Formats: sequence, C-alpha cells, structure tokens
Amino acid sequence: MLRDAKAWSSFAVDDVTRAKEFYGTTLGLEVTDAPLGVEGADVPAGLEIHLGSGTRIGIYPKPDHTPGTFTILNFMVEDIERAVDELTARGVRFEHYETGTKTDAKGIHRTPEVHPVAWFRDPAGNILSIIQE
Repeated sequence: MLRDAKAWSSFAVDDVTRAKEFYGTTLGLEVTDAPLGVEGADVPAGLEIHLGSGTRIGIYPKPDHTPGTFTILNFMVEDIERAVDELTARGVRFEHYETGTKTDAKGIHRTPEVHPVAWFRDPAGNILSIIQE
C-alpha cells in the first residue's frame, strides 16, 4: 500500500521566523511559508524547505519544543571540507565531540568505517549534518 506513496518529513522548531532566516538565508535553501489553513488568517503555520528532485520538508512551530539528541536531517555534499568552510563563513557553528564520535578542529568526524560527517544545530537546537558522498 505505501510502496508507491509519496512521502515527506517534518520537524518542530520553537521560532518559525528564526528558522526561516536560518534555513533560507544562512543555509541558502528555498524556503516557503506553509499557510495556516484558516480563512482570513495571514500568519504562517510553518515552513516548507524545497530540495532537489522535488523533496519537501515541513517545519512547524511548537512553543514547548525540545530538540532531540539525534540527527533530524542529513545533507549529502561532494566536498565536506569546502562545505564546512562555506557554512562556517555564513555563521554556522559545528559541533565538536571529544569522546565517542570524535571530531577534528573543524568539527568533522573521520573514520574508515563511515563517510566524513559534521554536525551542527539550527536555532531551535535541532541537530543537522553534512556527509561527504
């Protein structure tokens, strides 16, 4: 039944305005308002991120939002060094881990078992990553 169904994902933030600025301006993604759906209301209920090949991701407000302790969204990149440098220049701060999943000075985790990966947080504290293909 679901094999051919279209699917999309969503996640919560505590401040839609800050999320729109971060995902749209800082990360440079296409972001649109998702209308409230109430006649006469002009306040957005949330946002939609539009990625390549028609992928959409919903962002919705949750005032009592608590960020997860896991990665909610991964972006595949060709060159992780370049991506980290560009995002850092745009104000993104990468996570640094000293134990377990250790990262280098740039915040990149490197091990032969997995592709290089670097984690960062959005303004709501959600964890995102970039992974080198």
